[in-house]
Amino acid sequence: MSTTTDRAQTAGPPPAAPSPIARVHVPERSIASELRAIKIVWKRELIRFRSDKLRMVTSLVQPLLFLFILGSGLQRLSSTSTHGVNLKTFIYPGILCVSVMFTAMFSAASIVWDREFGFLREMMVAPIRRSSIVIGKCLGGATVAGIQGAIVICLAGFVKVPYAPVLILEILALQLLLAFSITAFGVMVAARITQMQAFMGVMQMVVMPMFFISGALFPVAGLPAWLAVLNRFDPLTYAVDPMRKLIFDHIHTNPLAQKVLNPGVTWFGWHVPGLLEAGMILLLGIGMLGIAIWEFTTTE
Repeated sequence: MSTTTDRAQTAGPPPAAPSPIARVHVPERSIASELRAIKIVWKRELIRFRSDKLRMVTSLVQPLLFLFILGSGLQRLSSTSTHGVNLKTFIYPGILCVSVMFTAMFSAASIVWDREFGFLREMMVAPIRRSSIVIGKCLGGATVAGIQGAIVICLAGFVKVPYAPVLILEILALQLLLAFSITAFGVMVAARITQMQAFMGVMQMVVMPMFFISGALFPVAGLPAWLAVLNRFDPLTYAVDPMRKLIFDHIHTNPLAQKVLNPGVTWFGWHVPGLLEAGMILLLGIGMLGIAIWEFTTTE
């Protein structure tokens, strides 16, 4: 009897029943969930832009330098060749494009930051398609760059460009189109880059030549053959040219100034319509968006 009691005391209390395992429920993918993911990524870009006041200010420095410092400094030197048109008015379309371009590229650069700090990995393992992340990033970058471009539009009166409602809406539409395409290009480049220094080097190597070759600071007629070829292959040319056409349609100039400063882009003597140029920017943006989605889909 005592032996049985000793054994019972040595054995101790019976083992507790195993606790139930919590099940993780992963919602099924649907159009609504993908749209919600796109909205979240888009909204995150806006929150980051709104909270970074220094970025808002510094991104305006370069357009203002080109527009007011460079434009004012070269005005007297080029007064005879602009045929009465203020040089700042002539370069204003190019400044609108460059302000959007740099802001869009910096928005795409946040992918590299997210990769370095590990946040991109968390986004990639989320139960959503990776294409939704890319689309949300491109739409967010386009919105941020469009807001930045709208600030530069407010300076139109200082360079003798009228605040015509139709003109403002058309310019804003072109800016949003360009911002989407440039952001898609930046996301496509950032998909394979792991360090911010490398991305900034690529940006300087690609973006600055695109800006200078596009005709933002000079007319595209009468160029040397080699520069004319580069100009026609530069995607930014097809954003600067229609924007310049819109502005020159709303200011008073003599026919000679129109011919010299606003000749339009030609292919073997054929003048490319502005709508076709805008369509080319859109197609390029969609194509680069598709490449960016493919890169993110195949990334481990």
